Amino acid sequence: MSDSDPDAVVIGSGPNGLAAAIELARQGVSVLVVEADDEIGGGTRSGELTLPGFTHDICSAVHPMGILSPFFRQLPLEEHGLEWVLPPASVAHPLDDGDAVMIYRSLDQTAEALGRDGKNYRRLIAPLLGDPHGLLADAMAPLKIPDHPIQMARFGLRAAFSANRLARLLFRDKEARALIAGCAGHSVLPLSQPLTAALATLFALTAHVENWPVARGGSRSIASALGSYFRHLGGRIETGRPIQRLDDLPNAKVILFDTSPAQLSAIAGDSLPKGYRRRLGRYRYGPGVFKLDLALDGPIPWSDPNCLEASTVHIGGTLEEICASERDMYAGRHSDRPFLILCQQSQFDSTRAPADQHTGYAYCHVPHGSTLDRTEVIESQIERFAPGFRDRILARHSMNTADFQNHNPNYHGGAITGGVADALQLFNRPVTRLDPYSTPNPRLFICSAATPPGGGVHGQGGYWAARSALRRLEGEAA
Repeated sequence: MSDSDPDAVVIGSGPNGLAAAIELARQGVSVLVVEADDEIGGGTRSGELTLPGFTHDICSAVHPMGILSPFFRQLPLEEHGLEWVLPPASVAHPLDDGDAVMIYRSLDQTAEALGRDGKNYRRLIAPLLGDPHGLLADAMAPLKIPDHPIQMARFGLRAAFSANRLARLLFRDKEARALIAGCAGHSVLPLSQPLTAALATLFALTAHVENWPVARGGSRSIASALGSYFRHLGGRIETGRPIQRLDDLPNAKVILFDTSPAQLSAIAGDSLPKGYRRRLGRYRYGPGVFKLDLALDGPIPWSDPNCLEASTVHIGGTLEEICASERDMYAGRHSDRPFLILCQQSQFDSTRAPADQHTGYAYCHVPHGSTLDRTEVIESQIERFAPGFRDRILARHSMNTADFQNHNPNYHGGAITGGVADALQLFNRPVTRLDPYSTPNPRLFICSAATPPGGGVHGQGGYWAARSALRRLEGEAA
């Protein structure tokens, strides 16, 4: 090792890679981040995908876990250009009778609109609002003794079921049941699986802590702020530098991979035992997505105009319909009426589109590696709840699972969450180890969404991997 070699190298500059680099740099470690693309950000990049003047988020769009991330909340990202734009509501869930169910920050406002189910909705959420940040800190950590055991116990009692069972046990009417189903749909799992209620409850909770925001100027602003702060700490970033093998890197004391398990195995090669690489090869990535980005000549003409207040619209109708859609995609089938996650960034961030025009963003879950064009069914589902929607479309841009993997190799088979997060792989990712961020090679660590707590723009996987690497560095210094 030469005097110019960094102590640590991070491969990949997604939110987790940048979080790992920042935490190491905050502790006085010299860090180099290397990125294969010409732009940092991984899943937080934006671009003019349709027409000039329309800024589209290529992957992540709305960021409840970004604004509430226990690690990001420690960082002065606003001083480095990040501005969260808060909508009036987090979620709208339109139904066929013309009305939409809404999640507002106010628990009372949300519950009152649920009629006779409002009381049970309060019972589900209210006890968790006593210390939501403590709960999130424990929920977004690797498996360990929680720092806030009472809050975690309350959460566990409410969230140990499948989302389908929770919705049917707690609620009698279609509105509240649909609301839970839409939140659970972010899990990319069948809603009959255990722990999908946990994710539904967690997403609903976050909406009562902060309205789900967008980043002004595009999700790339998140990566830009993280990169700026990292450089402020003395870190270095090299873009346009793909890594094929460890010999391509300086001789650092530790190397952290913000990559898929497959990339970790390929780059590390014989530096990792064959048995460990076989286990990485058994990692389950899960379903992918098909996404549409749209340039629109006006706002989406929802049957219920209240939908325009929400940054995120869950489209899929009733609990039963969403259960069927997510069951199909997980079984390798394409639903004719898929569950959609639609985001309305330009409704709140005027920098995203020319005056009086808007961007559109919607995706559905599809089987792993699917290349079937889902444009027609996505547009039909939106038109179902927003008649005249198609007449607003100026231009389209689509991405299938192969396009996502080409954009970001971490999205293996189009799996934007970094891998299945079911009961078997929620904490045991990428393999079962006491320290999931470490590998059998004491120099090598993994810090991507393939580690706890999984997908999302929150940097927690990177933070916890950095803490693991710091223990290794401290052990060398002792």
